[in-house]
This record gives sequence, C-alpha cells and structure tokens, in this order.
Amino acid sequence: MTPNIACISYIYSSLAQASVSNYTYPHRNNMGFFSGLSHCLFDAGIMAWDVLLTVSNLVRRKYPIGDVTPEGHPGYGGHWPEFIPPQLTDSRCSCPAFNAMANHGIISRSGRGVSFVELNNHIQATYNFSPTFSSFVLHFLARMLKRNFCEDTFDLEEIDLHNGIEHDASLLRLDAALQPDQSIKHVPFIEELLAAATGKDRDGNDIITTKDCSSILGKRRAVARAVNKEFSLSFFHKIFGSAEYDIISFISKHPSERSVSASILVTIFGGRVDDLRSFLLHERIPALWESRVRQPHGMTIINFNKTVLRVEVGVCEKDWAQAAREAAESHGTVTLG
Repeated sequence: MTPNIACISYIYSSLAQASVSNYTYPHRNNMGFFSGLSHCLFDAGIMAWDVLLTVSNLVRRKYPIGDVTPEGHPGYGGHWPEFIPPQLTDSRCSCPAFNAMANHGIISRSGRGVSFVELNNHIQATYNFSPTFSSFVLHFLARMLKRNFCEDTFDLEEIDLHNGIEHDASLLRLDAALQPDQSIKHVPFIEELLAAATGKDRDGNDIITTKDCSSILGKRRAVARAVNKEFSLSFFHKIFGSAEYDIISFISKHPSERSVSASILVTIFGGRVDDLRSFLLHERIPALWESRVRQPHGMTIINFNKTVLRVEVGVCEKDWAQAAREAAESHGTVTLG
C-alpha cells in the first residue's frame, strides 16, 4: 500500500510540473536537461524519504496533546502572536494557511519578501506538516515562479497564477474569471461549506466529514462549469481541489484518540466547524489551537495523498446538475444539456 501511494505522489508531482510547463512566467529561463534531471532526482529522493517518515510515524510515539507546536516557535502552548488583519498594501493569496501565518506575524505581516526557506520551517512547526511535504510544496512553488529556493523570496500574491496552483472550482473562492483577486474569500462558499457539516465528534461538536466535502466539491465543479465560460480543471487541479480539504482538517482543536488512529478518510477532513469558522472566514488561528496531527514526523505526502484520493473518489458533479442549470440561467450563460 505505502509504495503504491508513493508512486501516485510521484505521478502527481510529474503532472504538476507538466501543468506548470504550459505557461509563461516572469523570470522564465530554459530549464535545460540537467536542471530537469536534478528536479526529477530531487523528487525521487523526497518520495523515498517520505516512505521512511511514514513508516517511522507508525512506530514512534505521538506527541501528547498540547505538545505538538515546538517550544520556541510562535504558538507554543497555544499562545499565538497577535492577529492583525491585512492592510490594503499587504500581499495575500488564495491559501488560508499562508495568509493566517502572515496575519499573525509568523511570516512577514505584509506577505512580501517571504523566504522559501523560512516558510518551509514555519509550515512544519505551525501545522505539523512533514519536512518532505513542506519541502515538496515549496520547491514546486519556487520552480513555478522560476526562483531559487535557497536564495530568493516571493510575495504571497504571486502564487495565484491561474492554473499554476490556483484553480477553478475552489471550495473557498470564486473562479479567477469572475474574481481576478484570488486573495478575496467568497463568504457564501465558506458559509455553505460550514453549514454542510453532518458529523459530530465525541463532545458533540459539528464536524465536516469526507462525504460532506466531496459533495460540496461536486457542486462547486458543476456550477463553475455552467457559469464560467473560461472554466478549466485538469486532473492535477482536481487533486489540488481535493487537497484543500486536507488543509481544512488541521483546524480541529480536540481530536478524539479514535479519530487520530482510525481511517484518515475521516480524521483529516474532520475539522471542527467552530475552529474552521475563524480560520476560513478571518484567516485567524484560533486561541489555544494546535495541529491535530500528532505524529512526530508530521503529515507526510503519503498519508496526505491517501486522503486526497478518497475525497476525489466521492465527488459526483451529476448530483448537482439541477443546481448548475439554475446557476447558468441566473448568470445568463448557456445551460447544461
């Protein structure tokens, strides 16, 4: 099972690079054979390392609740730096996890001049992503922006190049054709997502389940196809859309032991609605919060992708055909046949 998922992760990486290669970026240079080869070797090394971390997570003791955020890092003991909403001149993007770190001053509050290396470290400490996961994502971003991972910086808004990582049919934002500024949240989408929660944890808190999120993703895609004449969604971006669900999952303050040890299908998407409301609507880390991922090496690519693929399997656009027709009519676009 584990090697197969690692292979899927590597294919995912290749699809991502193929998707990005179809576009022209600032600072673009010819990659060259040796540069491309080095990227392939790097990705293969990351995947091999990820297998080792995933296996190690299975045998090593989990962090105690309340001890996930490392000492010395912002958020240790649940004490997060002051939240300050972004100013008009600040740079923000479509990723609430990055925006929240900027709003709390964990990275540059302006969202400008962000170091890939520093962000890599902060992602691991803030959300307990594995070093393989954070390194994979940020190296991909650096390649997409044609920057040097070790030396260069970027502004958060730069990652929102359409169909690079930003994509149509998002859970949280309108398509770029309808709202070019992807840092702007679409509050009705978020409220609908939170209201769709059908699960409960052992304390009676509302929980978003895998089925809930698959259903909402199906609706987003069906409606987006109907109202956005420029709609596009490759396999890579479908997977990335499902991955938004995994990011949401880290906002559960008090996960049950059964949730942690049981199927990732439920636990990774099992974010508490109360915490998600703060994180998604205000891009604010809740007080006393820590990542629900308690594995010592954090959330690995393998475990991440197992959940992503399960979410994707549950998506069914056909269930929302009527909603898509109604949306097309209200937007004055051609209805579905």
